Amino acid sequence: MGEKGLADVVAAQTSISDIDGVQGKLWYVGYDIDDLAQSSTFEETVFLLHNLRLPTQEELDGITEALVNDREMTTFGLSLMETLAVQSSPMSMVRTSISAASAHDPDGWDTSPEANYRKALRLTARLPTRIAGYHRMRTKRDVVPPNPKLPHAANFLAMLLGEEPDQDAARALDVCLILHADHTMNASTFAARVCASTLADIHSSSTAAVAALKGPLHGGANEQVMKMLEEIGDPDKAEDYITQRLGQKGARIMGFGHRVYKTEDPRATHLRRLARSLGEGAGDTRWFEISERIEKAVMDQKGLYPNVDFYAASVYRSLGIPTDLFTPVFAASRIAGWTAHIREQYADNRLIRPDSEYIGPADQRYVPIEERTE
Repeated sequence: MGEKGLADVVAAQTSISDIDGVQGKLWYVGYDIDDLAQSSTFEETVFLLHNLRLPTQEELDGITEALVNDREMTTFGLSLMETLAVQSSPMSMVRTSISAASAHDPDGWDTSPEANYRKALRLTARLPTRIAGYHRMRTKRDVVPPNPKLPHAANFLAMLLGEEPDQDAARALDVCLILHADHTMNASTFAARVCASTLADIHSSSTAAVAALKGPLHGGANEQVMKMLEEIGDPDKAEDYITQRLGQKGARIMGFGHRVYKTEDPRATHLRRLARSLGEGAGDTRWFEISERIEKAVMDQKGLYPNVDFYAASVYRSLGIPTDLFTPVFAASRIAGWTAHIREQYADNRLIRPDSEYIGPADQRYVPIEERTE
């Protein structure tokens, strides 16, 4: 029998990303995430994940233009969002809107590599617009149209909050999008590749990924971290809170530990820095200070490192993003990686069909219903 949960089972070969859990390293196409977070942009990262190389300036201009041109929701999408804004939770909206978008995609049911690339960029371009539009509609505020003059991250914040962000806020979100864009064979990416291996279309495969992310054991941890920070409220109360929680049987502190990393998640290093700088820039470091105290207490008492979700919570809060949109914002980044993996699966496909070990009863004899007793 293999490891439960397919731990350490190699499910696919990929050129998109790689992890060294012992050293705490993450690479996109061989490029260290530290270099990309410091020097790259989300637009450039999207090109890298899909083309397996960095773009020339002309190519970067081309993909930037494509993402800008595909930002606006269709008339159908806007009409659907009016219903979803009233009836659906944020992640249900993301799931349903991506699925529904297939019916009005300009490339229709064309599944050629070229069409799938355009669809991937369209999904990446439009998801922030859907999230922002959903939030504006549910809060009874005017929907802010995309601004073609703003980069991807800055435009998202402008559509969501109703005003153009300052340079530090825009860059902070840009870095977050880079950090979350891909992470090898996590549950949602695996779901996407399993779906794609049946040759289901790219919208179906992306919807499968969102459905997996919606589960609280995969997505949603950053929301739970923020709720914990709010519950603590004061940096001086953090250590006692953690001690009390860890003393409860089966209790977990969200945002700590990882199935792969045995040391600090390299993405957490950058998010910690952003949480501090954004807090200092806003003159309110309370969320960072609470997070810092929690991190120390968990390390002292359990020896666990923070993962990507932990400091993402205080970063998103400092950017003005509502807590229940944290996971959709994660999806707005990861859609770049999901669609890259889907296209990679198509390019060298074999149906993913693992085996199972039967552990139920054997050799049973059928008994007519009139002869059965309890």
